[in-house]
Amino acid sequence: MPSPRLTDPSGQGEPSEPVPLPSAVVVTRTLDPRRRRLYLQIAFGFASLLVALIVLYLIRDVVGAFVLGAAIAFLIQPAIHRLTELGVPRILAIVLIFIAIILVLAGVVLLIVPVGVAEVSQLQSQAPALAAEAQKRINELQGSPISIFGVTISLTDLTNTASSHLRDYLLGQFGSAVSIGVTALTTLLQILLMFIVAFLLSLDATSARRDVRRLVPNDYRSDFDQIWRRIRRMLYAYVRGQLIIAGLIGILSGIACAVIGIDDPVGLGVLAGITALVPYLGPFLGAIPAILVGLAASPLKALLVAVAYFVISNVILNFVFPKVMGDAVKLPPLLVIVAFIAGFSWAGVLGMFVAIPIAATLRILFDHIYPRLYERRA
Repeated sequence: MPSPRLTDPSGQGEPSEPVPLPSAVVVTRTLDPRRRRLYLQIAFGFASLLVALIVLYLIRDVVGAFVLGAAIAFLIQPAIHRLTELGVPRILAIVLIFIAIILVLAGVVLLIVPVGVAEVSQLQSQAPALAAEAQKRINELQGSPISIFGVTISLTDLTNTASSHLRDYLLGQFGSAVSIGVTALTTLLQILLMFIVAFLLSLDATSARRDVRRLVPNDYRSDFDQIWRRIRRMLYAYVRGQLIIAGLIGILSGIACAVIGIDDPVGLGVLAGITALVPYLGPFLGAIPAILVGLAASPLKALLVAVAYFVISNVILNFVFPKVMGDAVKLPPLLVIVAFIAGFSWAGVLGMFVAIPIAATLRILFDHIYPRLYERRA
């Protein structure tokens, strides 16, 4: 194809020489070194996070000990800081705090265990009479079918099936002394691992935070510092809220046991407060020992204890808990419930422990990132 010619602008001269078209120009853009380093830092941070998640998955059977150990290390940091300000070496301060924790736990055990031993012995002595009375009631139900809206319902098959399943369950759970021993040894090892993790994290808490900060790109380290401070304040507020709830349930439960006339209401109140640290399920778990102690005295006292614990737990969980936790972690009640369900589905009781802190952390991240992306408040 001939090359086009350019004519004289005046239109009078001869056409000028052919002017070849310029060849295609290849444009190469080099990435700014600063931006390239930023992208590499972000990729490295995500890769480190992925490795950490894989490690957590591999140790999932003992992850509870790591989580509780990290929680202990976090909670005792203010006490360690105060002791070090007084001139106590850090390692000695940690040892002293651990000794104090162990002494408190031993005191709680010495307060509760004698009550349990005494009441279990009493229950054993009364068990035949209670069993005979229960069997009598069951026989009455079996011999007297119930009629509801003209439909007759016989409880014979139902009671026989329930008795069979209960017997099989008890044999499966407690029939093997070896399995009980293995369970006790596993629990002891997890407690030991929890204290080891707590000690190591407490000893090197500053450098651990510094190592995490080093994974954050340079341009975002000021954001990391702000987010870290907010998360730390939230966690301390969450712990204070849990302690307030547990203290209220423990005090009210002990008072209820004293009014009803149950033996050792102080020990039962302390036990109720400790179990109340388990979110939502704890107050109901704490009612079981009190009901058993009441049953050792009389069925009426057991019923009164059950009613009292039910009322206390529902009032605290439905009215006090949302207010205290909402003020602590700045989460709406509906999101708290969703977090609990998700945590329980993910990791059982341990998931419920960490559900609210994780949800509150995500809320903090959202509140920090959203205004910077959309230039308006969340």
